[in-house]
Amino acid sequence: MLNLWRRLVPYLARYRGRLAFGIVSLILCRVFLLIVPQILEAAIDAVEGGATEELWRYAGYIVAAAAGSAIFRYFMRWHLIGVSRYAEYDMRRDFYRHLQTLPASFFSRFRVGDILSRSAQDMNAVRMVLGPGVMYPVETVVTTIGCFAFMLAISPRLTLVTLLVMPVVSVLMKILGEKIFRRSEKVQAKMADISAVVQENAAAARVVRAFSQEDAQRRTFARENEAYARLSMKLVAVSAALFPLLLALIGLGLAGTLVFGGTLAASGAITVGELVAFLFYYGYLTWPMIALGWVVNIHQRGAASMKRLAEILDARPLPTPDHATPLSRSFAHEPVSIEFEDVTFAYPSQGATGNGKPAPHVLRGFSLRVEPGQTVALVGRTGSGKSTIARLIPRIYDPTAGAVRIGGRNVRNLPLDQVREAVGFVPQDSFLFSLPLKDNLGFGNADAPMEAIERVAEEAGLTGDIAGFPDGYDTMVGERGVTLSGGQRQRAAIARALLLDTPILVLDDVLSSVDSETEARILEAVRRAARERTTLIVAHRLSTIRDADAIYLLEPDETGAARIVEHGAHEELLAAHGIYAAMYRRQMLEEELARL
Repeated sequence: MLNLWRRLVPYLARYRGRLAFGIVSLILCRVFLLIVPQILEAAIDAVEGGATEELWRYAGYIVAAAAGSAIFRYFMRWHLIGVSRYAEYDMRRDFYRHLQTLPASFFSRFRVGDILSRSAQDMNAVRMVLGPGVMYPVETVVTTIGCFAFMLAISPRLTLVTLLVMPVVSVLMKILGEKIFRRSEKVQAKMADISAVVQENAAAARVVRAFSQEDAQRRTFARENEAYARLSMKLVAVSAALFPLLLALIGLGLAGTLVFGGTLAASGAITVGELVAFLFYYGYLTWPMIALGWVVNIHQRGAASMKRLAEILDARPLPTPDHATPLSRSFAHEPVSIEFEDVTFAYPSQGATGNGKPAPHVLRGFSLRVEPGQTVALVGRTGSGKSTIARLIPRIYDPTAGAVRIGGRNVRNLPLDQVREAVGFVPQDSFLFSLPLKDNLGFGNADAPMEAIERVAEEAGLTGDIAGFPDGYDTMVGERGVTLSGGQRQRAAIARALLLDTPILVLDDVLSSVDSETEARILEAVRRAARERTTLIVAHRLSTIRDADAIYLLEPDETGAARIVEHGAHEELLAAHGIYAAMYRRQMLEEELARL
């Protein structure tokens, strides 16, 4: 619980003025409410004394007190609940911003549905701590102090009878509160599993239908949903027991108060008006005791949710030195070198193999230099480390040892945003957003004029396709670009990278889904762009990299780490009659057979 408030207090502190005004309104609301039993006491004693003409005056006092309580209750809720909404906004913003700083290794450990559940369900549970979880405890304290002050003034002995149930309430809160926390944590975790199943099925809807797995996926969802229902009912069993037990204790206290208080009134120790006022104050204490149970529930749920949010908020972003030196202005306008110096890397998600051996390295002591303005291609069989090398340049991952340098400077010592602004990266998975096509092409350069967008679309071979779209460049692209073909998505991703006009261009096998004619047109555009850029191309189709200045053929060694086995220009490698030449002849034969 302490960890929960350590994280939440800074968010509340930003709105200390509204919080203070809300608490003052709360105190005034309760003051007006606490006056009502005093008015009733005076009215009843006046009636017993025969002064019935005073009743209208006392009735007016009660109406005025009720009106004052209602007015300040409005301001209390407006400000205190409002603060929780503002704080929730800040927390959600910080959560999203933090997600943007996390490396790819983080997202290999957390499912998207799990992250969505934490940002929605868990965030709302924490917000309840900041709203009702703050308002009701303060209201409980103010009400309890005020009620006991008046009750002690009426009869200390009668107040003592009322206090007998309080230790039982405390023990009850402790036992059930701990159960609520543990069960809430399990319920929230299971909700994350359900969210992940729904998200994955929505994203893979076409695959599920293509393999006729609708029934299997429904069974998977049913299992998760049933597990969630079972856990929820266990939580409900505890939560449902809390309030009846509190009410039972309150009833016992009320019965004792009525019997003992009636005896005191009959003996003349207190007046009937005082007894009625005392019973009203005891009734006022009923709400704080009920609210206390609800607040315990809210805080335990909030603590469980904050623990889950903390797993993400405490995840470390890619490190950047505190005093990273910005890139020079000329860096963005001139080709620069790319250098891999004794780089070692293993994917974090691989972990241990389970047999005591270390996880295999994709790269071990790997070195490569790409000169400024040079176009270099990486080829090799699947799993030879080509895409890993491409991902290390924009720091999607960091090497575990060695250094990646741009323009002679270690990328770890440069501001991360500037490194990525300097690299036009087109990954294998051409992800598009559910936005109009022109916004997808301009992603990363929102201020690009329409003429520039049309130019890169032409260079990427998209213009003919766009002419056939119902709304042209304003055509809405479905989630992940689902309304486009694989080739159209690849070309859109290439156009997006060309629009950025970065000094470095990295293309990770981006021409696998286009025909030979479109490939030739795109390659011509890439060649024109490469004249003023340093370009790294990862390819499986060797026809796409024949004009590269240098080609490096990668093969895994006996440990699985990538190593360069052949390098040179296209014609040089063919003349060497090695692995590259054999691969090229085989691909040419396959293409010839495909055309028959």
